[in-house]
Amino acid sequence: MPTAIIRRIAICLVIAAPAVVLRITGIELAPVLELLAFGAAIVAAAFLLAWAAEAAQKDISGALAIALLALIAVLPEYAVDLYYAFRSGTDPDYLHFAAANMTGSNRLLLGFGWPLVVIIALLVARRMAKRTKSPIQHSLHIDSGSRMDIGFLVILGVIAFAIPLLGSIPIWFGSALVLIFVAYLWRAGQAAGDDEEEFVGAAALIVAMPQKARRITVVTMFVVSAAIILLSAEPFAEALVASGSALGIDSYFLVQWLAPLASEAPEFIIAAMFALRGMGGAAIGTLIASKVNQWSLLVGSLPIAHFAGGGGLGLPLDGRQIEEFTLTATQTLLGVAIILALRFHWAPALGLAALFGVQFFVTDTSGRYVLSAIQAVLAIVFLILHRSDILPTLAAPFRRPQRSDDGADPAEAADPEREPPVTMSADPKSTGTRA
Repeated sequence: MPTAIIRRIAICLVIAAPAVVLRITGIELAPVLELLAFGAAIVAAAFLLAWAAEAAQKDISGALAIALLALIAVLPEYAVDLYYAFRSGTDPDYLHFAAANMTGSNRLLLGFGWPLVVIIALLVARRMAKRTKSPIQHSLHIDSGSRMDIGFLVILGVIAFAIPLLGSIPIWFGSALVLIFVAYLWRAGQAAGDDEEEFVGAAALIVAMPQKARRITVVTMFVVSAAIILLSAEPFAEALVASGSALGIDSYFLVQWLAPLASEAPEFIIAAMFALRGMGGAAIGTLIASKVNQWSLLVGSLPIAHFAGGGGLGLPLDGRQIEEFTLTATQTLLGVAIILALRFHWAPALGLAALFGVQFFVTDTSGRYVLSAIQAVLAIVFLILHRSDILPTLAAPFRRPQRSDDGADPAEAADPEREPPVTMSADPKSTGTRA
């Protein structure tokens, strides 16, 4: 095993060790110290999980691999959220935490993750354009293969508005969302191509290992990281609530933002690494797929976990949760309206980030609904601007993948106004190639 990957794995294990010791011995510390220990363990385990999941694509292909990797990759985020939903089945005090992590991680992914990748990718493209004296790109091209993901996200985004209208997430509704996730995985398996994956960072080091050693390493990393996450999820979730009281900070705020920040950090870093390597389309495609997972599997699992924990046939939502879901649903609708044309301009990216930042200063009910209305109006504007892409996007989840002779999406190739995508080689001396 390369020394570089041993060093990275060792650092993660050292960071996670205090939490494992605390959990096994049953030693209790002050809530804030437990929050730091178990939160750090989840972040470290999430990095191990992300590296292993990416490297596993070297040896596994097809729909089964997509299903397994999708379920494994979301474990850090889901472990904490589902714990609150399960606990709310017997303790009503946890009801308002049950969906807090979901709405926070969902908005963090779109409001921070998407703009981060776009800005990094365009800055890299601008630097390459200056070196090669080529035209400067002002928008990031999204791979045509992501149109199916965007189509599913449009459908899920519209369905999401039923949640605040119902005032709860019924178990039948959650089950339907889980079935949509299964359908998404099946379609993703059909659309999966035979293109060689490109790996970066720790995953690239693992992929370079001999086959037997690589597989043993990947499986071991999966098992160890999953064990750390499962050991840390419950005490981390409890420490979040207790720390809020100890520090005089709204516990809901910590649950909604601190937990998602810990679980999403590895995904953001990996996506940023892809963008730095000139693979912005692949990076944003990964984050779009994560949004599909959140709106289908995560939301759908919440009422099921609530019921399994002794609750009723639906996860009830209070007024705050209804506001949060409305705000999250309108943000999702705005996000997909912006990228319908498979282009992500820097100006809308900064706009999404600005709207995301504003919500931290808008803490009252009327303010949240005003912000939701602003996002909805902007979404309608972008839908009008991209109206020719609405039907192809909605049809993508139900249409068998068809490629033209040169490998381009036929609908995309037929559009004379579409900006030709530019991809950049990882080699800084490369002048770039037309995709």
